[in-house]
Amino acid sequence: MIDCPAATTNDINQVDRYEAADAHARLAAHPLFAAEPATVSALAVSMQVFQAMPGAWLFREGASAGCCLLITTGRVEVLRLGKDGQERVHSLFDAGQLVAESALFMAHARYPMSARAQTQVRGYRLPRAALRLACASSPGFALRMLDWLGERIYLRTNEVDWLAASSAPQRLAAYLLALPITGNAVRIPIGRQQLAGRLGMRAETLSRLLSAWRRQGRLQGNRRDWRLCDPAFLRGLCSEATRPF
Repeated sequence: MIDCPAATTNDINQVDRYEAADAHARLAAHPLFAAEPATVSALAVSMQVFQAMPGAWLFREGASAGCCLLITTGRVEVLRLGKDGQERVHSLFDAGQLVAESALFMAHARYPMSARAQTQVRGYRLPRAALRLACASSPGFALRMLDWLGERIYLRTNEVDWLAASSAPQRLAAYLLALPITGNAVRIPIGRQQLAGRLGMRAETLSRLLSAWRRQGRLQGNRRDWRLCDPAFLRGLCSEATRPF
């Protein structure tokens, strides 16, 4: 697992000049910090580089939340281990995204989930103390942070409601349509067991659905690579997931 910086510091010698400039540019490009140049400058000097190989744990559920992560290359999966022993992947994070920033504002100061490198990953660690100090020092940035975290809560609330109210076919259709689509091709970024857990269904149910849709000509493919042959059918199934705001 990676080690988070223990405290804030203004020592620019933590990273070389290229890395300091790169950290500043990456942070400034993130929508949370885009309109906060003074905050970016203050935070960038506290950031430290990390790298991880595929399968490496970045942090574990319950560990002290000492930092959040800004991903520059690769993909990170955030997951929990269920009581049944199955991994449930809740989110995937790619280059340019922050991981676990909300954990830095939780009273218990612990990570509520675990994070693992799905591919080779490089990024920056942003210390908890530095981000909290930035909020305390700038009311404008503190309000942006509240807006940011509020939007995350809203999205999660919608996901929970959809899981509770929808059927297995509806959830699978919505998931497939939310993936990046090239032509009509999509690639599922997690394994069959993990996908079933994320969609709130048994792996056997997921396999039966995919097989049935393939027989009906709705999909073509296997394992992780699929072609959406009937997107209208999928959109019809998950239309109830569309909200007015």
